[in-house]
Amino acid sequence: MLEQIESQINCPYCGEPQTVLIDPSIEQQQYIEDCQICCRPIEFDVVVNGEDVSLTVHADF
Repeated sequence: MLEQIESQINCPYCGEPQTVLIDPSIEQQQYIEDCQICCRPIEFDVVVNGEDVSLTVHADF
């Protein structure tokens, strides 16, 4: 099992920085996780290509 990858994001609502964990064993992921500060839903788009991780977050409308 691969170790999770720490990544820094800024909440698209409150702008606060936070650390999230990414599971590198799944190549393409889309999921919603609540902001650790303001509790609003953040939509995550993740693409894992080997050791490269592309992470995009945006407000869930």
